Amino acid sequence: MPFFSRKKSPETTAVATATPVVSAVKKALATDRNLTSVIVGPRLTEKTVAQGDRNVYAFTVRRDATKYLVRDAIKALYSVTPVKVNIVNKLPAKRLSGSKSRMIKVPGMKKAYVYLKKGETINLV
Repeated sequence: MPFFSRKKSPETTAVATATPVVSAVKKALATDRNLTSVIVGPRLTEKTVAQGDRNVYAFTVRRDATKYLVRDAIKALYSVTPVKVNIVNKLPAKRLSGSKSRMIKVPGMKKAYVYLKKGETINLV
């Protein structure tokens, strides 16, 4: 029996069909991801504090975060249900600095505005 022939011998095809191949790959579950690392922290500015009266809260999130990851992280961390999530991507930029006219680099970030139902609040302070 030559090892490198193109012809299939009947013994090898019978053996190959008799032993099924079992795959050990499992599907990813919704609870497999680390939701605590999605939210970097709350954004406490004058604008976001004023929006807190209207049940809108702002958070700094990771650069690769999506609306659905932010929604799931808010549900898991604060035990509230968001109605809507808006994402704002602020790109890095170069700006003039002060009196010496130097160029400085301003780092970018990603913000998430989370809208809650009436009656639900998040205590950030």
